[in-house]
Amino acid sequence: MTEVTDPFAAAPQLMKQWMGVSLAVQNGLEPGLIELVKTRASMLNACANCINMHTAEARAKGETEQRIYLLAAWQEAPVYTPRERAALAWTDALTRLSQGHTHSAAKAEIEAHFTAEEQVHLTLMINIINGWNRLAVGFDLWLEHPAAKAA
Repeated sequence: MTEVTDPFAAAPQLMKQWMGVSLAVQNGLEPGLIELVKTRASMLNACANCINMHTAEARAKGETEQRIYLLAAWQEAPVYTPRERAALAWTDALTRLSQGHTHSAAKAEIEAHFTAEEQVHLTLMINIINGWNRLAVGFDLWLEHPAAKAA
């Protein structure tokens, strides 16, 4: 078994700052929506660590199993609000940006359902979870979150 680099041990000050930004961005949106966005991006990036963590956090914040499972096919599932659907479409568009700049329709939807400030919070949250996914996948991280253990 190869040794895993722990970014928290290797660059503690930088990781503390990264965590601080992550937590600050979350304050601008409702907690359940944040966990849906984090889980969806993590699914698209195939980040098992983050899927494990954020589905547990979503459950802890009252999210249902049905809505968590249906994130894989949210476009066809009638269980999300128009605001959630707009956030999930924006998450998909930004997470898949390398596959083409097809985000115009998603942008129109977030503009219809989010204030300008909320749009910035949502966009930063999507960027941050994509960054966390890359850290976890890149360094082969598996961190058992207390909420994940409880679930």
